[in-house]
Amino acid sequence: MRLRTPALLVTLLLILLAVPAAAQAAGSPWLVPRTADPESPDVVPKGYKISPRQAAAIAERTEAYRELSAEHSGLQRTVVAPLYVRDKRWEVGYQLKGELRRTLELHVDGRTGRVVETWTGPQVDWPLARGYDPPMGGKLLNKPYVWLPLCLLFLLPFFDPRRPFRLLHLDLLMLLGFGISQYFVNQGNLDASVHLVYPFLLYVMGRLLYAGFRPRERPGRIVPVIPMAALAIGLVLLVGFRIGLNVADGAVIDVGFASVIGADRIEHGEPLYTDNDIHGDTYGPITYISYIPFELVFPFTGSVTEVPAARAAAIGFDLLTILGLFLLGSRLRTGREGRRLGLALAFAWTAFPYSTYVIQSATNDGLIAMLLVFSMVALTSAPVRGALVGLAAAAKFVPLALAPLLAAGTGDRKPLTVARFAGALLLVVVGSVLVYLPEGGFKEFWNATLGFQLNRTSPFSVWGLHPGLEPLKTAVTVATAGLSVALFFVPRHRDARQVAALAGVVIIAMQLTAVHWYYFYIVWFLPLALVAMLGAYRAPEPEEAAEAAPEAPERELEPVPA
Repeated sequence: MRLRTPALLVTLLLILLAVPAAAQAAGSPWLVPRTADPESPDVVPKGYKISPRQAAAIAERTEAYRELSAEHSGLQRTVVAPLYVRDKRWEVGYQLKGELRRTLELHVDGRTGRVVETWTGPQVDWPLARGYDPPMGGKLLNKPYVWLPLCLLFLLPFFDPRRPFRLLHLDLLMLLGFGISQYFVNQGNLDASVHLVYPFLLYVMGRLLYAGFRPRERPGRIVPVIPMAALAIGLVLLVGFRIGLNVADGAVIDVGFASVIGADRIEHGEPLYTDNDIHGDTYGPITYISYIPFELVFPFTGSVTEVPAARAAAIGFDLLTILGLFLLGSRLRTGREGRRLGLALAFAWTAFPYSTYVIQSATNDGLIAMLLVFSMVALTSAPVRGALVGLAAAAKFVPLALAPLLAAGTGDRKPLTVARFAGALLLVVVGSVLVYLPEGGFKEFWNATLGFQLNRTSPFSVWGLHPGLEPLKTAVTVATAGLSVALFFVPRHRDARQVAALAGVVIIAMQLTAVHWYYFYIVWFLPLALVAMLGAYRAPEPEEAAEAAPEAPERELEPVPA
C-alpha cells in the first residue's frame, strides 16, 4: 500500500480540527501549584496538630539549619503544605538573601512535629529526584516481580542458543541497561543515576551509527526458537496486561494533565500560550491538538487527580505505535518475512519496560514515537513523511533535527522531491504555530516554549549537575548540528533500515545535548533502534535455503547379487 497525497491532506487537516485560539478569555491555570500557602502562621488546619509557626520553630532546632544559619545571615523562610505527598506535613524552606532558589528544605510532620525529611542541593527543587514511593511509573511496575519478567520477555524470543554471542543479544541487554540508572534514581541517588545513563546512550548511538553507515545482514532468524504464532499470542496478552496494569496502578503526572488542559483550552477558545512561570504550555501546538479526541471522550473536569483523557491518550498512542511497527516491518520485507519482522518489532516494543513506563505515567512521549514510526512507514512519499516529521516537530520540537536526513530519504535528493518534503513540513509547523500564536506574538510563544526549555535547569543530566561543563556542552551541540546537516548528503544511497538507524542517531545526539533528560525519552529512539537491530536478521526463503544447502554426495550403486 503506497501513501499518496490525499493521505497528506488528511494529516494536515488534523491541524485545523480545533477552533483557533483567538479568544482572549481568562482561563484556568495550567497546572495546580506544588504547594498550598497556609491561611495564617498560627492557624492549625484540619488534620494537623501544629501550626506553620510551630513547624518552623522545630525546623530551626535542627543541625542542618544551625549550620546554614552560621554560614549565612538574613535567611528567608517559607512554610507551605506540600501537595505531592499524601500525609499532612509542613514544608519549611530557606533561601539565601537575594537568591531565587532555596538552599535547605525540611519537612515537619503536621501531627507529631517530627522532622521527617531534610533536603539540600538540587533535590530541594526537584521532588522527582528524592526517590519517593511510589516512584515514577507506579509502584507495581517498579517491583522486581513485574520489571524483571518484562525484561526477560524482551530478551527471550530473540535469544539464539546456537549463537550465544550474536550481536543482537548485546544490543538488547544494553537497551535494558537504563534500568541500572533508574534503580538509583528510585533510591534518591542522583549522582549515580545521572552518570549511569550516558554509557548506554552512547552505546546505542554508536551501534546505530555503525548500522547506518556499515549495514550488513547477520545470520540467523530474528526469532530463532519460539513459533511466530506463540509470539502473536504473547503480543496480545502483553497488550492486555499493560492496559490492566495501567487501570490498577497507573498515574497521571504533570506532563499528561498539562496536555489535556491544553486540549481543553483549545476546545473552549482560550489562549493556548501565556507567558508565565508555570510553563504547562511548553510543548508545540500539535501535542495539545492530539489530545482533543481523548478529551472529548473524557472531558477535563478541573481535577488533576483523575485525568482519564491522559491515560487514554497514552494507551492510544502506544497501540498506534504497535500497529505502525507491524506495518513498517511489512514494508521493509515482502511476504511472510515482512510479517515476521513486523510482529517481532511490535512484540519487542510492547515487552520493553520503558514503553510501559510511559503508559504508567501517562506522558505524551508515546506521541513522538508513534509519529516517527509512521514517518518511516511513509518513507517512500516525500510529502507524507515531511508532514509527519512536521507533526512531530510541532509537537515537541526535537524531531525537527531529522529534517535533513528525511528530506533525502533513501537517497532521492532531486530538487522537486526535497521541495515537496520541505513544503509539507513547513506547512504543518508554521501553520500550526500561526493558528495558535498568542496575543504577544512569536516572542510570547518563544518564551512559553523553546525559550523556557533552552534556559531551564535540571539535575537530570551531567550539564545540570556540572555547570562547569558548559564548553563541552556547546561542542556537543555544534557537533550534533553538523551531524544533522551532514546526513542529508551521506551515505549517498541508503535503505530504509539505514535511515531508521541514522534517525535514531540524531534523536540520541539531541538528547545528549539536553539539560533535562528522563527515562521517558528512551521511547523516542526505541522504535528506530529496534528496526536497525532486529532488521539485520532475516530467515532465508525456502528456495534460498534450498540453494544454500550443500548437496548430498552421490553414492555409487552396489551391484545387485545374482
